Amino acid sequence: MFQNFSFRHVEYLAHAGLWTLALSAIALIGGAILGTFIALARIAPIRPIRILAQIYLFVIQGTPLLVLLFVAFFGVAFAGFDVPPLVAAAFAFALYAGAFLGDIWRGAVQAVGKGQWEGAAALGFGWWRSLRLVIVPQAIRIAVPPTLGFIVQLVKNTALASVIGFVELTRAGQIVSNATFEPLRVFLTVGAMYFVICFALSFVTRQLEARVPHIRPIPIQ
Repeated sequence: MFQNFSFRHVEYLAHAGLWTLALSAIALIGGAILGTFIALARIAPIRPIRILAQIYLFVIQGTPLLVLLFVAFFGVAFAGFDVPPLVAAAFAFALYAGAFLGDIWRGAVQAVGKGQWEGAAALGFGWWRSLRLVIVPQAIRIAVPPTLGFIVQLVKNTALASVIGFVELTRAGQIVSNATFEPLRVFLTVGAMYFVICFALSFVTRQLEARVPHIRPIPIQ
């Protein structure tokens, strides 16, 4: 028997929206940690480390996110381990985010003029000190817009986690739609919730972009 779409269903969707945010946050934290290592590896002076990081990027960026989710969930289950959908989804999304964030941040670092490296070396700075005190503060200004744009995409891509049984906002919308047989009203509500989340992230983006110029690197003339 079909139900009437009501505030109780909206509450259910809002609760699923919180799980969407939770998955996004976990994936972002894991991806940021992994992406930092990948970015450093891509610009490292040791060639084998750069090659390993490049292989990782080729594999992850060349594999659809849906396939990563299937491998993370069903692959581990095939090995005899019972993994909750949230854990499998978080792992797959962290791998995915790490690859793209690492590439974004590597590009931002390499966009800083070569003269900044040379000037830091002339002051007696080593590679790590040059990176930390001179290059990274300037690279942050370049990296903020594409990073936050990717985060918005990451939030919307969490909808794919429903294929392994994780009930996030889109999957909850499907469940409510099947129960009420009112797909238009249900998915308009789902769309409005995604809009609120993404609009909030866009607002944060503008605030961060306004604050980033206040980060002062050591000036290299």
